[in-house]
Amino acid sequence: MSLLVKICGLKTPETVAAALEAGADMVGFVFFPRSPRNVSLTEAALLAEPVRGRAGIVALTVDATDDDLAAIVDVLRPDLLQLHGAETPKRAAAVRARFGVPVMKAVRIAEAADLAPVAAFAPHVDRFLFDAKPPPALAGALPGGNGLAFDWRLVRDLDPGRPYMLSGGLDPANVARAIAVTRTPAVDVSSGVESAPGVKDPDRIRAFLREARAGAAGAAGEAAA
Repeated sequence: MSLLVKICGLKTPETVAAALEAGADMVGFVFFPRSPRNVSLTEAALLAEPVRGRAGIVALTVDATDDDLAAIVDVLRPDLLQLHGAETPKRAAAVRARFGVPVMKAVRIAEAADLAPVAAFAPHVDRFLFDAKPPPALAGALPGGNGLAFDWRLVRDLDPGRPYMLSGGLDPANVARAIAVTRTPAVDVSSGVESAPGVKDPDRIRAFLREARAGAAGAAGEAAA
C-alpha cells in the first residue's frame, strides 16, 4: 500500500531537513499561540522554502479568522489548510471556497459516536484527520499534539468518503501496529517524535518514517497473501 506520512509541528531548519531526507510526504506548521509548536508566519515561510516541490506544506489552524487564514495563504502558500478546531461543515465549506486551498478537517475521537460528524463534513473537505479526543480530565488540553491515542479499531472499516490520515499518540514504536490495525492510507505525527513538548528529535523523525514505511510494506504483503 502507498502510505502518506506527515510530520507536524516543525520549528527548526534541522528538523525540516530531517523530515525531508527521511522521505516525509507532508510537513505541518502550527499557527496556534497556545501550542508549544506555534510558529510565526515569517518563521514558517522560511522553514517552508526547502519543502516546496519536495513535500506538501500544511498549515494547521484552530478556529482561525478569515484575516488570519488570508495572511497564511498569502505568505506561506500552503498546499493544505488543516482545520483543527471546532469548525462546522459550513465553516469548512466557506474556507475552501474563499481561499481555493484544499481543506483537511480534524475529527477528535474517543468513541464511535464521535464519528457522526464525518458525513456532514465529507462534501466540504478534501481530507480528514482522525485524532484522539482528550478525556474530560484533560479538558484544558490542546486540540492536538497531546500524545494520546484512541481505539484504532473504530476506523478500521470506515469509508469516510474522503482520504484520511490517522493521528493521535503515534510514535516510532506503535505506528506499524496502527497501520496493521487500520490499513490507514496516511499517518500524522507530532508529539511522538519529540524529546520535549515542541522540540522535535531528528532521530525520532527518521525512526518514525522508517517504521511507518515498514508497517505499510508489511500490511501490503498481508493483503496480497
